[in-house]
Amino acid sequence: MENRQTLAWHESLELHELVAFKSIGLMKMKKALPMITDQTLKGLYERGIRECSEDLKELMGFYENVPTPMEKREDDLRNDATFFEGDLLAFTKAGVRNYAIAVTETATPQLKEVLIKQLNKGIILHDTVYRYMYKKGHYPSYNLTKLFENDMKLANQALSM
Repeated sequence: MENRQTLAWHESLELHELVAFKSIGLMKMKKALPMITDQTLKGLYERGIRECSEDLKELMGFYENVPTPMEKREDDLRNDATFFEGDLLAFTKAGVRNYAIAVTETATPQLKEVLIKQLNKGIILHDTVYRYMYKKGHYPSYNLTKLFENDMKLANQALSM
C-alpha cells in the first residue's frame, strides 16, 4: 500500500463519526463523574475519561489529512442544546445499528416482528433528529469543511472540560 498524504473520503467520514461519538461520550462521562460515589465505578469512569481523551487526541491528528481544507474560525463553542442534539442523534444511530444486528440474530418470528417494528421507529426518529439538526445548521452534512471543523470544536470542548 502506498503512503498517502490525504485520507480517502470514506475514511474521512468514518473519522468524523468516531470523533463525534467519542466527543459526546467524553462529555457525558465528565458530567457524570461528580455524581458517582462508588469508588470503583469512579475509577472506571476516570479510566474511561483518560483513555477516551487519549483516543480523541490521536484521532484529531488525522484531521490535517482530510481531503478538504479546514478553515480556522473563531465561532463560539457549541452550547448545551447542541450537545443534547448530538447525543440524541448518536443514541438513535447506535439504536438502529443494535436493532439491525438483533434482527439478523433472531430466529423467533414474534420477536423478529417486534424488533423490525422498533427498528423502523428508530430509523424514523434518527431521521427526524438529523433533519432538526440540519435545519438549525448544527449538522452541515453537505459541507465537509464545516462538518470537520465542528468535529474539532466538539473534540476540543470535550477535552477542555
